[in-house]
Amino acid sequence: MNIIFSTNPNFKFDEPESVEPLSPDKQDLRVHRETKHRGGKTAIIIKNFVGNDDDLQKLAKELKTKCGVGGTAKDGEIIIQGDVRDKVCEILTKLNYRFKKAGG
Repeated sequence: MNIIFSTNPNFKFDEPESVEPLSPDKQDLRVHRETKHRGGKTAIIIKNFVGNDDDLQKLAKELKTKCGVGGTAKDGEIIIQGDVRDKVCEILTKLNYRFKKAGG
């Protein structure tokens, strides 16, 4: 967050609106396979997650655990290490998430 100085005594910070978490069947996720900028290694990127950071982290942890791989989650994206797109899609289907395979 940037620091703002105001001489107006009635100035108030605009609080960022909290994002309403969508139920899994209303999500519109994109599951990408990507190798660029990764030293030739494959990673699966899940984009367009709508919800708070806790829900994102929870989904990422479940995917990483069930796939037995590492990864990270930030900025509405989950990055899963390895070429496990089919397994990720199976897990998302079981969790009732809507998704589409995209790229590669």
